[in-house]
Amino acid sequence: MTKSYKHLTYEQRCQIYILKESENSVPEIAQILGVDKSTIYRELNRNSGKNGYQPQEAERNTKGRRHKISAYKMTEEMITIIEEKLRQDWSPEQIAGWLKKEQKSFVSHETIYRYIWEDKKQGGTLYKHLRHSGKKYNKRSKGTAGRGCIPNRVGIEERPLIVEEKSRFGDFELDTIIGANHKGVLVSMVDRASKLTKLVRVDSKEAAVVTEAIIQALLPFKQELNTLTADNGKEFSHHGKVSKELDVQFYFARPYHSWERGLNEHTNGLVRQYFPKGMSFIAITDEEVAFAENQLNTRLKEKPWVCNSIGRVCEAIQISSVKDKA
Repeated sequence: MTKSYKHLTYEQRCQIYILKESENSVPEIAQILGVDKSTIYRELNRNSGKNGYQPQEAERNTKGRRHKISAYKMTEEMITIIEEKLRQDWSPEQIAGWLKKEQKSFVSHETIYRYIWEDKKQGGTLYKHLRHSGKKYNKRSKGTAGRGCIPNRVGIEERPLIVEEKSRFGDFELDTIIGANHKGVLVSMVDRASKLTKLVRVDSKEAAVVTEAIIQALLPFKQELNTLTADNGKEFSHHGKVSKELDVQFYFARPYHSWERGLNEHTNGLVRQYFPKGMSFIAITDEEVAFAENQLNTRLKEKPWVCNSIGRVCEAIQISSVKDKA
């Protein structure tokens, strides 16, 4: 549940400036003003410019944003939720889908992008939480849009219903995790039933490179594989080769419906504990990746049903543990 956000007055903004200049910490400032520390963090993140935090500029920015809210047909409560989700590195597509599902509120991802770029014009930093923070968003209706243009794509709506039951091993979700400044990539693969995770570091997001990583990582499970499900990134455009080499059916989630691969999204968040946001993946070693993979998979030992029903999972965990120790 989203924390309630308390709107600050101009006088409080002046207090924040003075206390910050006096080198008070954020928790100390929050205590003095009688607000939650998240309110202060949010204020500093939203309204700090090239010259740091200035109360006059912060007041102007806030009034400007409020003026824009009506144009975007978004309430202030919705704006608060959207900004908090963005700072948790949710994409506009994820936020739009979550709002529709959980809040019964409709706002398109295009509207959220427009709000982000308006915030940038006013010196805001929301755009830095986008995957491609330095590039303007291309609407999916344009011919230049990069996603959703995958040859011979088979949608998730054609995937067997048994996959939803999570009752068998061999239904993997696929994704990529990008390092800072697009330096290095982690290909993440997780089984829906057992939560067995495979991680591979590659140098680029090129389809040929990602395809080879998937094949090599899942080849030991070829006999048990049933389905693979990915998002609509171009890195998965060679899905035909993956299907052929692994003898598995390959499906794609609907565009801008990342929650259809919810386990993968959750797993990526766990991976970020070992390789945090802002970290370049160029320098990390295969041994470090293997360690993170092993740490995630070792947790499966605490679930007896996994080992009793899926022997290959236990074998994979044991192999991973041996490699890690070596």
